[in-house]
Amino acid sequence: MKKISLLILTLFTLGIYMINAQTNYTTSVGLGIDFGTGITLVGPSGKYFFKNNQAAVAELVFGSGVTGVTLLYQFHGNIPSSEGLKWFAGAGPSFTFIGGGTTFSARPNVGLDYKLSTIPLNFSFDWRPDILISDDGGFEAARFGIGIRYVLN
Repeated sequence: MKKISLLILTLFTLGIYMINAQTNYTTSVGLGIDFGTGITLVGPSGKYFFKNNQAAVAELVFGSGVTGVTLLYQFHGNIPSSEGLKWFAGAGPSFTFIGGGTTFSARPNVGLDYKLSTIPLNFSFDWRPDILISDDGGFEAARFGIGIRYVLN
């Protein structure tokens, strides 16, 4: 799975330098990948800009007997001289269902969002550490997210 994650990150990075981009979109839906220390979770992801620089992301991800639901608020800012590429920072709750139990986490996140101009696709990559609130607490720093979404409008 590490090789797949590295391949996706490489393709994303190459795409930033090879394709002109367009910055504005409102809604995108597609695939979300939550990976890092521990298991990799994959599932549907959606992003909606409710203001020009503020978005909400929802993900329902699955992997190895685990189901996760993550809701994130993100504040976006433009990167000068990089059309289509934005930085973002935010946070939100995450619920993980394992076996018969449920855990609750806070998920701060920072990353990059890129909208292609030639085709309606959006890519994102972020660092999203997991701060466990329920049970005895805990912190997992090495967690990341990738979003590959089709832009609806």
